[in-house]
Order: sequence, then structure tokens, then C-alpha cells
Amino acid sequence: MGAAPSVSGAARDGALQEAFLEMLAAERGASANTLSAYRRDLEDFRERAARLADATAEDVRLYLAGMAGRGLAATSQARRLSALRQFFRFLLAEGLRSDDPTGTAERPKPRRSLPKILSVADVDRLLEAARRQADAEDLTPNRRLAALRLLTLLELLYATGLRVSELVSLPASAGRGGRPFIAVTGKGGRERLVPLNNAAHVALDEYRAARAALGRAESKWLFPADSDTGYLTRQAFGRDLKAVAALAGLEPAKLSPHVLRHAFATHLLAGGADLRAVQTLLGHADISTTQIYTHVLDERLKQLVNEHHPLADPERA
Repeated sequence: MGAAPSVSGAARDGALQEAFLEMLAAERGASANTLSAYRRDLEDFRERAARLADATAEDVRLYLAGMAGRGLAATSQARRLSALRQFFRFLLAEGLRSDDPTGTAERPKPRRSLPKILSVADVDRLLEAARRQADAEDLTPNRRLAALRLLTLLELLYATGLRVSELVSLPASAGRGGRPFIAVTGKGGRERLVPLNNAAHVALDEYRAARAALGRAESKWLFPADSDTGYLTRQAFGRDLKAVAALAGLEPAKLSPHVLRHAFATHLLAGGADLRAVQTLLGHADISTTQIYTHVLDERLKQLVNEHHPLADPERA
């Protein structure tokens, strides 16, 4: 990158680095661990750029590119860039530089992880286990009601892709009378209509009939509970979901209500649904949030090419 520093240049860099660290400790109360991390980051840059205080924007650009080439995680790259930025801002404040070589550097963006995926067969096993649990003959009326509640929650979640907070707080009127849609108020107070399938309607009817048979008092909530909000908590639903996952032979630790929301979206896209339609159903304000699920489309496209492109057929190559 730059020319090898003179002894005086290296000494100046070291002195300014320590002055910066002393400022962090004195003015910002930085801990010993924080100071140690900053020192490591600055020294890594000094080693690779062969200078620090006199570094150029090109030095910074090459350093960032080198970090990516070394396989450093985006979070590690961003932390080191932050250390450099704060160091050069310190030099600016002290009148030791008139420019900031990190000014045009873009913060490395962490790679967004793909959501955990359940196959259609996995979801079928989960729903079947919940159904078997609700149909068990040795259940007391109260336990049968709890099992039907769980089955209804699962059917609704897989049918609609609701956020768990939206699901557990559904009003008692949701889906009543065979209505084909339920109205949901999501993030930011945005309202949307979400369609219900037949399986969700059947589960709702059975659940309501079980509540009526036990003479349960009417509630404004579809899933009332003895909680601060008056309805089932997300945590309680999560525990019940993991229990039925174990019955279905699935790994409970990898299953949550949000994973079923992912399944709803990915299975729709795999079936040919439009991305904009899935965005609307999920209640995403920005389609970029929905695009995380397009990895499913990528797999479909690969399969189409492998099956139908003439060059993919060894007999026709």
C-alpha cells in the first residue's frame, strides 16, 4: 500500500494512537477491553498499510478490500472501520489532519442470513401431530380445549403467515361465520386483509365449539388467557409449539412461530406466488424485506435450467 515508514513516522503513529486511546479512556470512559480492541484494530491497519496518521483514502479502500479477501466477517470489518473513523476524527479535532480518509468508505453490510426452513412434509407432520393430540380419547375437556387451541393457532399461522404478536391477539370475531378473510392490524398501525383456508376454518369452528361446551365466558380475544394483556402470550404459544414439534419428530430447538411464518412465505413462492402478493400477505412495508425468501425462487430456476436446457442434457451436449 504505502511506503515503509521511517522510525520517526512509526513512533509518531504509535504516540498518536496512544493519545487517542487515552482520550477514549478519559473522556468516554472506555473499558480496558474496549481500549484493547481499538488498539488491535489500529495496529492491524498500521501493519498492513505501513502507516496510520498519514494514511490516504486509497490506503483505507485497499485495507477494507483486504479484510474481505481474508474472509473477515462483515461485522468485524465494520468494527475496524469504526475504529479508524474515530481515530481520524480525533486527529481532525486536534488539528493534526485537515481531511478524513475514511469519509468515503462504505460500511460493510453484514450478509443477511437465510431464514430457517421447514419443508411442506415437516409442516404436515407438525399439523398431524397437533391433530392427533387434539383427538386423543383420554383427554379431559380442559386439556382437549388446550390441544384444539394449539391446533387452531398452527392452522391459522400456516394459512396466513401472521406475526406471532398478530396471531395471539386476534379478536374473537376473527373468521367468525365462515368469513374468507381476517382483518389484521400490523406494524405501524397498517391494516391488511389475510385470506383463510378451509383447514383454518374447520379448526376455528372446533375450537369455538369446545369453548362453548365448557361454558367459557365470552372474551374480546380469540385466544383469551390469564395474562396482563388478556390473551395468550407469545412465550406460552412457543412452549406449546416446541412440545408438539417433539411429538412430530422435529427438532424443537429449531422450531418457533417465526419459522412457521417463514414456511408460509417460502412455500407460497415455491408454488409460484408473486413476490408482491407475498409482501402484502406478510405485511412488509418494504419489498426488500420479503426478498430474503427469493432463495426459493433461485432453487426453482436452477431446477428448471437443469431439467429443460439442452446443454444440461449430457445426451444432447
